[in-house]
Amino acid sequence: MRQYSPLTIVSYVIGPILIISSHFGSLLVFTTGLSWGAVVWILFLYLIRMLGTTAIYHRLLTHKSYQAPEAVLWLGCIVTASAGQMGPSWWKAHHMNHHQHSDGELDTHSPNTQSNAIAGFYWSQGGWLLSPNFLPDKLPSDVENDRVLKIIDRLHFVPVIALGALSYFIGGVEYLGAFFLSTTLLFHGVQTVNSLSHIFGDRPFITNEFSRNNAFVAVLTLGEGWHNLHHAFQSSSRHGITIRSGKVAYLPDPTYSFIKMLEFFKLASKPKMIPETKLLGRSREQSFQKLELPVALETVES
Repeated sequence: MRQYSPLTIVSYVIGPILIISSHFGSLLVFTTGLSWGAVVWILFLYLIRMLGTTAIYHRLLTHKSYQAPEAVLWLGCIVTASAGQMGPSWWKAHHMNHHQHSDGELDTHSPNTQSNAIAGFYWSQGGWLLSPNFLPDKLPSDVENDRVLKIIDRLHFVPVIALGALSYFIGGVEYLGAFFLSTTLLFHGVQTVNSLSHIFGDRPFITNEFSRNNAFVAVLTLGEGWHNLHHAFQSSSRHGITIRSGKVAYLPDPTYSFIKMLEFFKLASKPKMIPETKLLGRSREQSFQKLELPVALETVES
């Protein structure tokens, strides 16, 4: 277990406090109502911060599925921190733990390690944040060695508070409630990748855990719900891929489209794509066909 300084522990503990506060703060919308402007603010904050989580924290920072200038990474991490997604070191540490121990006892947020389905859903949908598993065993050295990212990590709560203050400045209590509601919805949207995408959906690719492609989660998370592909090929910049009738099929993936837009504007480069031969090689469908082939040959010969 990593030894944390008292200041770092305090910094990290502020994260769950802010998320819990956002749940209660969302109740403000029942007293203020929501104008169309506030609804647009909710959607805008949800989309821009979800893209920060998926395109920056996940595909760039953690899996390096494409390259981008430091300024894009730093700005993206600030935007993502404003979503209450904690800092880049904390986030990457937990996600790499998930891949290393996926759906095993050491996976910090798997729904498949609990005593029953209800407990598993609660745990993976956010309950784990209130447990000792909240503190990562080890922080990633590449993030810790970047002074800017380390500062963002330890001060991850500042962008959240600043965005809440900006919301209040723009539209008073109504927009503050909208900010809280958007933050709460985004938190649970992200958590569905941990929960629903390890419980429901199809598994076109062979992996050694229970990750699934889940269309509903893909809509909520702008493409992250194609989770089975991600576990099969972690470095792929595109997650929206499946196998249909023995052929590679591409699925809607807004995060990948965003990465391609960044590439168009010279703000990203070298997105990693998996050759179709490798995709087919990991296909569960192809594996079943190989298993059935000897039986078919035996029938013909007889």
